[in-house]
Amino acid sequence: MAATPPKRTSRDIRTANRYEVLRQIIAESPTSRQELAAATGLSLATVATLVGELLDLRMITEVGFEDSAGGRPRGLVAVNASGGALIGVDIAETYVHVELFDLGLNVLARADEDMRPGESLPEQVVSHVAAAVGSVVAQAGIEGARVLGVGVSVPGQVDRDTGISEYAPNWDWHDVPLLDLLSEVIAYPLYLDNPLRAGAVAEMWFGAARGRGDAVVVNLGTGVGAGLALGGALYRGVSNSAGEWGHTTLVLDGRLCRCGNHGCVEAYVGAPGIMLNLRELSPDSPLLHSEDQTATIDALAHGVDANDPVALKVVRETARYIGAGIANLVNILNPEVVVLSSWVARRLGEPLLHEVREAVQRHALRRPFAATRIVLSPILTDPACLGAATFALEGALQSVGQRANKKITRSRTAPPS
Repeated sequence: MAATPPKRTSRDIRTANRYEVLRQIIAESPTSRQELAAATGLSLATVATLVGELLDLRMITEVGFEDSAGGRPRGLVAVNASGGALIGVDIAETYVHVELFDLGLNVLARADEDMRPGESLPEQVVSHVAAAVGSVVAQAGIEGARVLGVGVSVPGQVDRDTGISEYAPNWDWHDVPLLDLLSEVIAYPLYLDNPLRAGAVAEMWFGAARGRGDAVVVNLGTGVGAGLALGGALYRGVSNSAGEWGHTTLVLDGRLCRCGNHGCVEAYVGAPGIMLNLRELSPDSPLLHSEDQTATIDALAHGVDANDPVALKVVRETARYIGAGIANLVNILNPEVVVLSSWVARRLGEPLLHEVREAVQRHALRRPFAATRIVLSPILTDPACLGAATFALEGALQSVGQRANKKITRSRTAPPS
């Protein structure tokens, strides 16, 4: 039986409100306290208090005034981009990509580490992450003290509270204490989560899900899944496992999936599944680069651009599977938008999107389909890195709140001088 999630304390609520106000300031700089109250649903007094705290932390700054209709000019605040740095880490099956951001979530430095096939021992992955993190800090030329935290996105099921990678089927990881391993080689505060959540948050902040109450972000890479935003908030599920759409059954008694089941969505539309689609259609195709996912997907994309019949058929067949799976999400969740994200979606682009839309229309109920937009992610940087950086930002604000609470407690219990 799953453990009951702990009840949110007043400190948790205050941290969440502080985070939401800062999120709005980052997205809408410059903005007024009145606009922040309207956007967050918080009272003007609460917003004013939270803005004061963020000013004290030097995360935001006063930037002047705007005229109001007949009243006093409204003070404007904006994010203080130089007030700190955040690092986002995207651990994938074939690479580690790291980006360093300022507080405005503008990219200041990037680093990549390739992981060869079979190079998936936890210690090997940690070594790549440490090297890439060190590289972006050196490139940006910032002091370590300015790094507020490092958000780490790792595939599979993750316990974000303990920092344990509970299950990563593509690597056969079980209960790996990844955060502890990383903390031995990285000195900054670390925050661990899953790329499905990271991608969804990135779209909610800066992408196609911004301003949308209900959204599905479909991650198409080596692995496959769906980040969920419901009622305007990230949906995690009771054990932080929501969104494992890639391991739902698409074909009864179908292909063996790396999770051990048969017929999973991922077995047909993840990069290895697309390679198998190609191999089954044309075993000797020059488009197929054995053991090289990136080269094969690139070759398919070039082939589609050149109207190669094999490439066109493979993309169409893959889109049929994706569309059937997304139709299930549309019928169940009735989202406003479905976003195709990650590197496979980005590389196959508009041709894949066109075929997916047609496939979803064939399989979904008419009413929910009519209410759903299906789009490619507009985010130009790595969505998993961007989302992971927001986890670091959330963690930094939480730690600030904890320190402030300890100061208050000490002052209340200190003996009179």
